Amino acid sequence: MQASLLVSKTGLAAQDAKMTAISNNLANVSTTGFKKDRVAFQDLFYQIQTQPGAQVDQQNQSPSGLQLGTGVRVVGTQKVFTTGDISTTSNQLDLAISGQGFFQIALPSGETAYTRDGEFQLNSEGNIVNSAGLPLQPEITVPANTTAVTIGTDGTISATVSGQTDAQELGQITLVSFINPTGLESVGGNLYKASTASGDPVEGTAGEDALGSIKQYALESSNVSVVEEMVDMISTQRAYEMNAKVVSASDEMLQYATQNM
Repeated sequence: MQASLLVSKTGLAAQDAKMTAISNNLANVSTTGFKKDRVAFQDLFYQIQTQPGAQVDQQNQSPSGLQLGTGVRVVGTQKVFTTGDISTTSNQLDLAISGQGFFQIALPSGETAYTRDGEFQLNSEGNIVNSAGLPLQPEITVPANTTAVTIGTDGTISATVSGQTDAQELGQITLVSFINPTGLESVGGNLYKASTASGDPVEGTAGEDALGSIKQYALESSNVSVVEEMVDMISTQRAYEMNAKVVSASDEMLQYATQNM
């Protein structure tokens, strides 16, 4: 009976962790470029009291043995990098990636972070930055007196400057891909860092080498489905209640055994 209490405790902890992930998904349902988390579980080691196939007598073997599990644990969380819905905006620096790939952002530490959030702006020096003021890489500077900025599907940026007839090419936004994007480290601020699990970033031109194309005047929405998360939340709540019921039942059995010893 004490073992059942410990097993149900692991179930409660696991379902609580899953509910935390669901809560975070729902909290970021309106976050630009957000990718939902999925929790992965594994069963714990087994107490093998009778080995499968063990001899029960000289002629017969145990068909299945006696194996008692010790519970469950959360083995990890996985980012689901399916593309969210792309909505049209009126901001010329709003960019969405249709397909695979990440924008590159320079961190104050000198490291490079990666994002699907293409809600860019200009700072006081004319550099293209994200909402936190961190510059886009490769660095692009928009001249003063620019009347319009045009960004092609391959990331080529050109600007129309007041008093000039021809558009001025400013540079090109490149994208990066990873062999295992679920291995990226989430650091908040809609940013990710490369890790040993993700592999090294592979830089390329948008629209080439399996990289997605860049859409101007557009933003990628979160890929969280409210309906799916609500259904998942209900099933998680029921699983939590069942584990709590096991705790209650085990407690009643222990109480009965104590009172009748």
